[in-house]
Amino acid sequence: MIELIEPDTDLYNAFRACRADWGPGEHEDGFGIDERDDVDSPEGFATWVRRMRSQLHPRTQPCPDRPHWTPHWIVEDGEILGAIALRHQADDLFGRIGYGIRPSARRRGVATWALTQTLAEAREVLGLDRVLMPCAADNIPSARTIERCGGILEGIVATELGPQRRYWIDLS
Repeated sequence: MIELIEPDTDLYNAFRACRADWGPGEHEDGFGIDERDDVDSPEGFATWVRRMRSQLHPRTQPCPDRPHWTPHWIVEDGEILGAIALRHQADDLFGRIGYGIRPSARRRGVATWALTQTLAEAREVLGLDRVLMPCAADNIPSARTIERCGGILEGIVATELGPQRRYWIDLS
């Protein structure tokens, strides 16, 4: 059974397998990894997970002194299939939700399932009535996922990240 969980240090080996599936130089969207993070050593991984967990936004009340996002790992039978993050503040470049699915778990509906769950959280927890979901203009699988979840294309725009499709999803 697929589930969304908070980042967990017990899944170090599962994370390494997930990361290896992407291969060197690939970008794992949804995980929140940046250049300061050492996710390859057990100690660095534990530090990164603690930082991720410290940034979790309480679901019931505002938290003005911490970043406003909720990261989740997409897990099935102890295997990390990917990650998805809900941003609690509007972001015109990245939108409200970012996700990535490891190559071996694609084309199984994992992204659609995770996005559906996260859209429900955006509506129920944050009270949003619509969300912005951009993706790279050439990322047709992501565009299809967004469209399956109700995304309506606003247009394709030039951004600092390259051309992006901008979708809006109505949550009402």
